[in-house]
Amino acid sequence: MSPLSSSAQKIQNILTEYGYPYEVVEHTESTRTAQEAADQAGCALGQIVKSLIFRGKASGKPILVLASGPNRVNEKRIGEFAGEAIGKADADFVRAVTGFDIGGVPPIGLTEKMETFIDEDFQQYPSVWAAAGTPNAIFELRTEDLQKMTGGRIVSIK
Repeated sequence: MSPLSSSAQKIQNILTEYGYPYEVVEHTESTRTAQEAADQAGCALGQIVKSLIFRGKASGKPILVLASGPNRVNEKRIGEFAGEAIGKADADFVRAVTGFDIGGVPPIGLTEKMETFIDEDFQQYPSVWAAAGTPNAIFELRTEDLQKMTGGRIVSIK
């Protein structure tokens, strides 16, 4: 197995440091989209964790939504949970608050701590797959650990 890129290795180090037995896998093919990630992982599209960054319209604070692969985020609903209207964040904002580029944002190891909402649809799967710092790196984890790792609130995001 070839060595991980620095961003993927950062996520592997965090997993190890916190005692999680998960292994980051870096593919030669892209895992940037949910469908590409599902194809590489050999899992259902619903098992892919999309790490989506939004921005509070009044506060400017970052908000992380961990959405199941096929699902679209109802921004109005998430805004209600967050206590303010939200909007999509641009690539520069995402990089600044997470330390990662869009397409490789993991649910852990982010530059800033942020309010996190987790798609309730993950509850139907024993495990899920999340990005690991690059558009080619992913890791599988037990669904219940996603909430433990992130401190996120499980909600209906649709």
